[in-house]
Amino acid sequence: MKALSLKVKETIFQDAEKVVRQLHMARNAYINEALDFYNKYNRRKLLRKQLRRESAIVRDVSLDVLKEMEALDDSIE
Repeated sequence: MKALSLKVKETIFQDAEKVVRQLHMARNAYINEALDFYNKYNRRKLLRKQLRRESAIVRDVSLDVLKEMEALDDSIE
């Protein structure tokens, strides 16, 4: 475990405190779950961005290969 000191906007803190009380959950556990969720969310966003970028590269290369193959077909006929 790591100790962490952070500053939170008053409105966010008060809202979190309400939720923590309703869930009968420790604030620390709530913050850990929130950070875990947000980390997973952002990793997915980053992966989606990477996949789009790499798909565009593959698409461009595939089109080039297709054009080359069509040119070969035309020269054979």
